Amino acid sequence: MMDGDDRDHAPAAPGTFEELKARITRDYEGYSRRLRQIADHALAHPNDLAFQTAADVAKACGTAPSALVRFSKALGYSGFSELQGVFQARLSEMAPSYRDRIRHLTEAESGTGPEALGALLADAAIEALRHLRDSLPHATLEQAATLMAGARINHLVASRRTFPAAFYLAYNLSRLEVPANLLDGIGGTMEQQVALVGPEDVLVAISFQPSARESRLAMESALERGARTVVITDAPRAPFNRADILFEVAEASVTGFRSLNVTMSLALILALRVGQLREGDPPPHTR
Repeated sequence: MMDGDDRDHAPAAPGTFEELKARITRDYEGYSRRLRQIADHALAHPNDLAFQTAADVAKACGTAPSALVRFSKALGYSGFSELQGVFQARLSEMAPSYRDRIRHLTEAESGTGPEALGALLADAAIEALRHLRDSLPHATLEQAATLMAGARINHLVASRRTFPAAFYLAYNLSRLEVPANLLDGIGGTMEQQVALVGPEDVLVAISFQPSARESRLAMESALERGARTVVITDAPRAPFNRADILFEVAEASVTGFRSLNVTMSLALILALRVGQLREGDPPPHTR
């Protein structure tokens, strides 16, 4: 238990959900494995944190209720109830979220067979793309495209399920005659490939949780070499939260399978905007 002096020096607890997300992102690497489990669950399922009991949340996280208390206190709250209040306030201030709409689609679909599955996947994709259209940060997109248009080379990296998005971005940049290099790490050569990244280059990393080791390696190396960085992710975690420009995307997840509709569309939008900038008066190298 903290005495008065300890409380005076403890960081203030986040007052809003956005502040809470920023605190978790900042401190995530310092959490224990148990606290990371809770942090991941809290950010992925914020509505559950608003309504469920501590016992139910702990069960969903695979931890004990006491771990929830430790997590709450690590963030500066007196206990789980105070932390839960932030999630409840978030719901009262917003319309039904994109993730809620997707969950509703999944829960409402009780049919089986190709027709039902096709309708469910199509509806989820439509909702995901609508969300992208309504929430796309245009100023951030322009900043990213400007960086990429002025780069000596754009290096693209992604692994596992996000690899198709990096390949698609590299393909479209090449078609637009924008210098692009896909870091595929084939044969365990990621370290050698990343050694080609220089300070006049841009690294575009596409990484969803849990981040692949190869993508983390490429990002860390690019930062050390002074390259500019653009990241597309579902949850900003180190080292990706150190990017010059970061896009946080929400993909549809249906029956446990996550699509890449939003990520692929964002990659195409980026490529097209870079191509438009290169056709005019391209900006000078960013370094």
